[in-house]
Amino acid sequence: MRRITIWLLSTVTALVLLFSYRTSTMGVGGGTSAVAVDRGGTSPGSGDTPTGTDPGSGAPGANTGEGANTGDGAGTGEGGDGSHDGSVAQTRWGPVQVRITVAGGRITDVTTLQVPDGNFRDQQINDYAVPILRQAALTAQSARIDTVSGATVTSDGYRESLQAAIDAAHLR
Repeated sequence: MRRITIWLLSTVTALVLLFSYRTSTMGVGGGTSAVAVDRGGTSPGSGDTPTGTDPGSGAPGANTGEGANTGDGAGTGEGGDGSHDGSVAQTRWGPVQVRITVAGGRITDVTTLQVPDGNFRDQQINDYAVPILRQAALTAQSARIDTVSGATVTSDGYRESLQAAIDAAHLR
């Protein structure tokens, strides 16, 4: 009887430990969070608005970024010079959003506004992948860029948001 009791308690303890184990992909609290980052563009100043906040309302999440245009000459000539935000691409690991800067009908800069940043592995992947995606976008001058190996989900979201920004700028 004593052996059965010890075996039963050991089994229950092992099951509790097994089901309470948190993997590295779960992040803190089991979810993901989006953090504004600048990995390959001009760095935002301390007076910039926080991620997901509409400067006019001050409400978090009020700015969906759906083709938002912050440039002065949108829709004129070959493309609207200035900055154009792509829509927020919701990926399985979190949101991805980019902003392009256009001058003379050409993309001169691509800035990452949001990438999944819920855990250390996300940060490692994005620190590696985002500069590669930025350079590919500047070289291609379009959203037809290759997927970065090991960052498929981020690459897909990056392309989606980049295409929305290009559409907002009225480029090809």
